[in-house]
Amino acid sequence: MKILYGVQGTGNGHTTRARVMAKAFNQRKDIQVDYLFSGREKYKYFDMQVFGDFASYRGLSFETRAGKISQYETLKAAKIRELYRDIKTVRVQDYDLVINDFEPISAWAAKLNRIPSISISHQAAFIHPIPKHTGTLFDRLITRYFAPTDLQLGVHWYHFGHAIMPPFIEADDVKSPPSRTYLVYLPFEEIADVSALLDPFSEHDFVCFHPKIEVDHQIGNISWRRPSKMDFLHVLQSCSGVIANAGFELASECLHFGKKLLIKPLSGQFEQLSNAKTLMQLGLGQSMSTLDTDIVEEWLLKPAIERIEYPQNPDILIDWLLKRDWQAVNSLCDQLWSKVRFPQSVITQLDKLPIISR
Repeated sequence: MKILYGVQGTGNGHTTRARVMAKAFNQRKDIQVDYLFSGREKYKYFDMQVFGDFASYRGLSFETRAGKISQYETLKAAKIRELYRDIKTVRVQDYDLVINDFEPISAWAAKLNRIPSISISHQAAFIHPIPKHTGTLFDRLITRYFAPTDLQLGVHWYHFGHAIMPPFIEADDVKSPPSRTYLVYLPFEEIADVSALLDPFSEHDFVCFHPKIEVDHQIGNISWRRPSKMDFLHVLQSCSGVIANAGFELASECLHFGKKLLIKPLSGQFEQLSNAKTLMQLGLGQSMSTLDTDIVEEWLLKPAIERIEYPQNPDILIDWLLKRDWQAVNSLCDQLWSKVRFPQSVITQLDKLPIISR
């Protein structure tokens, strides 16, 4: 089978999910995969060796200012003519299947050329009646039509009674004793604002990764780091907790490694606001709508959480793709959820939720 895998390049969560899949694809001789990324300039990606000679396009993305989505800047940055030209340029006819992670160019190219397409994304989970932010009509339209596919396979922390898969965790399990260090990843916030949030807590050490940091350096109790997958993973596995925006993949890793989590969702971003709501409902994290030192102080005193064991090997999914019986999604999801282990505290919270059986 020959597959084109389209990945939304805004942020790092979609890339992290695709990286897990790429490592597994690279071990197979019965499948060939090419990768297409859009959403940022090619030079801004990092640790991309696993994807080989991937294609990169401008695509569509959102622009942020001081932790909020700027609708004006987002519309200003959109290049619709270029987008349409790129959609027409991509030769999806050369592929048996297009896998899509909320990437518009490959999705629309597949749709226009009637090539089978499957969405494997967190956004696809929101087509189901699951816990989520109320949102607007615009949010609902984006969810359904930004990157349309023939089949939507959502990914989430729980299935809520629907054909939704668990997340795959890229990192190997490492038994690192917790340190007094906290990882901070707030890429949509200004560096000065993050510094002001953390400065009062001099008795704690913070390691802050930020896309605007070009040279690693230390200021007081805050270590500022440039983006690095391996460095980030090392800190994540050994830290006592994580302060971050409400992206899906990092939160999934925190749950898998048993790291307590304080999230500040990106204002105006439907997915992150929905993630915050779900984490709070499941008792898996604490949320703040603004960078609030009082909430940070309260959170620092909280104990560690029990870990959730999510699968790391996507071979079950890959075998399912190769069989081409793509309507048999319930059996696929059942197999994958059988690999998940929830602690009793989470099971208790799940039992309180109204579940609509699939």
